[in-house]
Amino acid sequence: MSAHIDNCHVIEMSQLITPRAVKEKLPLTEAAASTVFDGREKIRDILHGRDSHRLLVILGPCSIHDAGATYDYAERLQKIADSIQDQILIVMRTYFEKPRTTIGWKGLINDPRLDGSCNIGEGYQLARQILLTLNTMGIPCATEFLDPVTPQYLSDLISWAAVGARTTESQTHREMASGLSMPVGFKNGTDGGIQVAVNAMIASNQPQSFIGINVDGLTSIIKTNGNPDRHIVLRGGGGRTNYSPDDITRAIKKLKGQEIVRPIMVDCSHGNSEKDHTRQALVAQSVLMQHQEGQDTIMGLLLESNLRPGKQKWEKGKIMDYGVSITDACLGWPETEELLYELAEGVNKKASPEPVISL
Repeated sequence: MSAHIDNCHVIEMSQLITPRAVKEKLPLTEAAASTVFDGREKIRDILHGRDSHRLLVILGPCSIHDAGATYDYAERLQKIADSIQDQILIVMRTYFEKPRTTIGWKGLINDPRLDGSCNIGEGYQLARQILLTLNTMGIPCATEFLDPVTPQYLSDLISWAAVGARTTESQTHREMASGLSMPVGFKNGTDGGIQVAVNAMIASNQPQSFIGINVDGLTSIIKTNGNPDRHIVLRGGGGRTNYSPDDITRAIKKLKGQEIVRPIMVDCSHGNSEKDHTRQALVAQSVLMQHQEGQDTIMGLLLESNLRPGKQKWEKGKIMDYGVSITDACLGWPETEELLYELAEGVNKKASPEPVISL
């Protein structure tokens, strides 16, 4: 009888490679660990006001789907990062999980071969290999944690994590964030409301107990002491933007009492760009101007950028164009490079105002 009432719509269950096994195959290197530790500390310094000068800029492909193109992008980014490191702290987007409004490709972890085969064990290993390579190059990495199982496989290689607009209100993700070892940004809701992100910040700062897995993949009771390094990410939504001076002032008022000096990051894509990737630079320039004019609660920007601009449609088994996003449309590399140098120059102007000449 039980066969007719349990797992009625499940066609297969297969054992997943454990986090321990993946980490043993692809162990954390000393060079990669140094990048992760240094990246987290520098982000914390900006977040808590110990570094009041620099802006944090998290940028890269909307989602990672091609390891070769990822390394190509990273090599170009590293050259710029080194040259503007006194003004801009660059962290690369390495998003391997993509929430879908209805259906579509769910990211490299879920479907690493882009053909619908959904070999998740292979996906975790490929994602970890990419993160190891980038961190060994000296590039700190950022990601969105969507499945609460994923941190056990990858979190030792992540310097900054996002909780997305669709999951910020989720108790499961707030609990997960309370135990993450890196700074976490909570996006406002898809309707543009920021109270859910503020609530998430408060909840994730508190000790939590919840069900998860351990490094051996066993279901476990996870107990945390809370994450002190949280902030909100304004990404627009509900048909409006939310990066204006008034929007940022309203957000700060809602965050009163959280004791974080620079808790505002602006996502230059999504609702804030009105879903037009070419408008990201305009959003970034507006936020930079506010920073220059003394809005010291702004910690940084989030940008979607790739080797080539725009996006392409993913289909099972289709050969993809090199360096073009298969999820959200992105800025191309020339526009990205120009914008990063513009941002660095703008930060310098804030740091070095024109001298006042007495007459």
